[in-house]
Amino acid sequence: MKKIVIIGANDFQNQLILKAKEMGFETHVFAWKDGSTGERTADYFYPIDVVKTDQILKVCREIRPDAVASIASDLTNIAVSKVASALGLPCNSPECIRISTNKYAMREAFTKAGIATPRFYRVDRMEAYLYGLRLPVIVKPTDRSGSRAITKVTDFSDLEEAIQRAVEQSFEKQAIVEEFIEGEEYSYEAISYKGTHMKLAITKKYTTGEPHFIETGHVEPCTFSEDMLYKINYVMRRALDALKITDGASHGEFKVTPNGKVRIIEIGSRMGGDCIGSDLVPLSTGYDYMEMVIDVACGKEPRLIRKSAPKRAEVRFLFNREDVEAMERYQAEHPENIVRISEIDPSKLGSASDSSTRAGYYITAENL
Repeated sequence: MKKIVIIGANDFQNQLILKAKEMGFETHVFAWKDGSTGERTADYFYPIDVVKTDQILKVCREIRPDAVASIASDLTNIAVSKVASALGLPCNSPECIRISTNKYAMREAFTKAGIATPRFYRVDRMEAYLYGLRLPVIVKPTDRSGSRAITKVTDFSDLEEAIQRAVEQSFEKQAIVEEFIEGEEYSYEAISYKGTHMKLAITKKYTTGEPHFIETGHVEPCTFSEDMLYKINYVMRRALDALKITDGASHGEFKVTPNGKVRIIEIGSRMGGDCIGSDLVPLSTGYDYMEMVIDVACGKEPRLIRKSAPKRAEVRFLFNREDVEAMERYQAEHPENIVRISEIDPSKLGSASDSSTRAGYYITAENL
């Protein structure tokens, strides 16, 4: 039996564990022990923190896996690259991981490649030169995901507090301050193999809006004019090259400005979280995205074969009791459209501060 090492065990990662088992792999899962679903579904679970890559690697040398993979997390993506490269297994380069998991390094890479980007600065405190920026600006940690400590600042009197909050959340204790991009927000879901990029889907993103932009839901598919789709593909493929992404999934967030320009927010060299890659892409396209990720991790070319009819797919996140009641009404009225309902944490209802503190979610799919 082939073996796969999966880094991470939460609900999002569990979808990869289940897919690997379906494909006939023996699953070896590494994560801190906190009662996550993947601890129970894995064939073998190792309670090792995902940042302790030396310890993970030591165990992996004994396991001798055929692949190392993860989805939906920058932190586990870093561990995958370190472990897979040390074992001589397919993965993106350390340089790719460095510039695709640090927002400042990412902006530098885009600028070097001639890709339009807003003015940006890396800071660890309020600096006088920041008063020269045109408001509004976005402040966020340089090396975190999941909407953590993201703030839109419209008044300079709020800038220092926003920077301090972002620095506190950052692993490297740095924040990035950049000019705000107006426009509708989307994400670009792709798979790459030996440097060739294949677009799978484009996702419409919904958020709480300013100042913190926590995602409330995502929908696929999106419809664009032929001209706009050409511009999106052109910009995003150049950006994937600029970040040296060669193998595996990628999730690129971008905006279409009011005057029709495509502007990149950021790109992860891993599958999109929030069930985008694990659920929405397969439901809306018919392509088995997670199977492709596992194939690439094994050094196999991914196959673009539709396994089901495309549908309209949506994930909605639960923030408060009203959201839960709306879900229950929808479930009663349209039970045939419910794909999955997550475990719901009542203690988090009404207290979400970022994506990691939402109470739960549900996924729906309707015929097109």
